[in-house]
Formats: sequence, structure tokens, C-alpha cells
Amino acid sequence: MNVPSSGARSRFKASVFLSYPKPCMLEQELFIDRLCDYLDGRGLAPRTLGVTDYDMDAPLKAIRRLLLESNGLITVAFRRTYIASGAENHLASSSAVMTRPLDGTWLTSPWAHIEPAMAYQLGLPILIMRENGVRADGMLEAGVAGFYMPSFDPMESLDEYFTSAEWNDLIWKWETRVRSVMDRKGNPPQLY
Repeated sequence: MNVPSSGARSRFKASVFLSYPKPCMLEQELFIDRLCDYLDGRGLAPRTLGVTDYDMDAPLKAIRRLLLESNGLITVAFRRTYIASGAENHLASSSAVMTRPLDGTWLTSPWAHIEPAMAYQLGLPILIMRENGVRADGMLEAGVAGFYMPSFDPMESLDEYFTSAEWNDLIWKWETRVRSVMDRKGNPPQLY
């Protein structure tokens, strides 16, 4: 049996699914570049459908395939849609359902909800990062998947964010879970 040298072993990268809507501002692009550099430096290979991986199948099938090949998921919920003036439950006919204003609200891509939900169903470690101002609903609601969800401002110092105690504590815990998934994937199934 050929055992790879320590140099060959260190080049192995753990595949992780990196989910984010296409950045629409330079600061968002810089945030993703910085996050990818960080992950790469930690021995993780971020993979994103339509960026690093391509597939001819329907998106949900392609996403599932990529998630099955991954050991964890990070979702970055960038600001995408701005609602200057709007209402939730507009024209509600029930007194139990209240109309709530959505004026000045940011939404993200629906994929920032779909992909983490799919990863959750597979039991993968999930880290969702929400850009400040993005509405916390669906998978972005606190406690929905049972983990802490940091928010960030790509306009502020990336050096400060990526060296903060919050970031280091969260990424360490997530990365530990990712490496545990990698380790367990090699185990044979257990009957009991």
C-alpha cells in the first residue's frame, strides 16, 4: 500500500459547500474573496455551483450532488432585494393576521434558504452568515436550525472581522464539526 508523503497529505483539501448569491457590490466580492482565502488557508476547499462546479441537471439535483460530496456548508446571505415601501400580509382578512410594514427591508436570495435547508436534512454542519440589514426569516431566523448566526458588514474592515473573537470561535466550532464529518464518512455503516 502506498502511503502519501506528509507533503501530499497536506495538499488534500476538505470539500465544503459555499453558498452565496452573486455579489452585486465590490465589498461583497471582497468579502467572498477573503472568506475563500481563509477557508483555503485552513485546508478547506470551498465549492460553489456555477463558480467552481458546473452541472447540466436541474439546480436542486446539482446542489444535492454537490452537498453529498461536501463535509459542511457556509451560506453568506448578502443583500439582494430592497423593499423601499411594502407590507407583509397586505390586505389580510383575518384579525389574527396583522399587516406589518416592510419599508426599508433587505431580502437575500431564496437559495440562502434552500441550500442550508438541504444541508440540514443531510446532517451537514452549517454556518449561515447574514449581511447586516437582511431580513431574518426562514432559515435566517435565529434558532430555526439550532445554531448561532453571525451578521457582518462588508463595508467595515475585513481584517477586523476575520480576526475577531466571534469569527474565530464560530469558524473553529464549525470547522471541528466539518472535520468530524470527514472522519465519520470513512467509517463502515453500523447496524446497531
